Amino acid sequence: MSGLYYEISGRGRDLVLLHGWSLNVRVWDQLRRALSGSFRLIALDLPGHGRSDWDESAGSPAAQTWRVHETLAALSPRYMLLGWSLGGQFALDLAAAMPAAIERLVLVNTSPRFLATRGWPFGTAPLLLDRLAARLAADPRSAVDEFLKLQVRGTPPRTATRVLRALRESLRRHGAAVPAALAKGLEQLKEGDLRPALTQVRVPALMICGRHDRIVRPTASRALAALAGARCVEFESAAHAPFLSHPRRFAQVVREFLLE
Repeated sequence: MSGLYYEISGRGRDLVLLHGWSLNVRVWDQLRRALSGSFRLIALDLPGHGRSDWDESAGSPAAQTWRVHETLAALSPRYMLLGWSLGGQFALDLAAAMPAAIERLVLVNTSPRFLATRGWPFGTAPLLLDRLAARLAADPRSAVDEFLKLQVRGTPPRTATRVLRALRESLRRHGAAVPAALAKGLEQLKEGDLRPALTQVRVPALMICGRHDRIVRPTASRALAALAGARCVEFESAAHAPFLSHPRRFAQVVREFLLE
């Protein structure tokens, strides 16, 4: 089993970037340019995504998180961590399991429990995952493209067009995730519950969300911030990818928090 694919750029304190379901490191290109003067940026392809290989024997969420940890441990003894959506769940898991390695934590459109359930009304309706899983089984490429379209729904048309183009371009340039990794990711979102791990997260944390997000409701980010004793910044006209729809403000918010 080989290490995961990563790219390093910039100078300064180490900041790790973890992307969301079905995407890859290319989604961070604009943010990396904005932050390269302040941080040494480590962008990582999650297992089975982009150019990282997929090992079926290491398909459990714990095994995948351990692969991410092993790769990062070889690159930096201590780092700040920014995770988006599914990547945010990886980041939250790492912050709880490896507290000595992480200085600060930024979670973007992240919920500790993706689906709504008793005691967690802030999650997403199960129907969304069920439809996505059915589409994935029939036509993976179509399923991913429908998911990309959902990420921009609710934003102004010109913004939606620009963000959707950037998401699609990241896949064209850097490669799509393998179907097995996509299926495991949906399984992780369906079954995973990181709320018990929140008591182990003791680093300063910031939540960022988009008011119009149709995938991770902003109420989930606000509830997560309350549970973690963290601050939540809501982008009023953003959806699921505020770092692409509002790149300047996003970079400013992240930079100010990480350099406090």
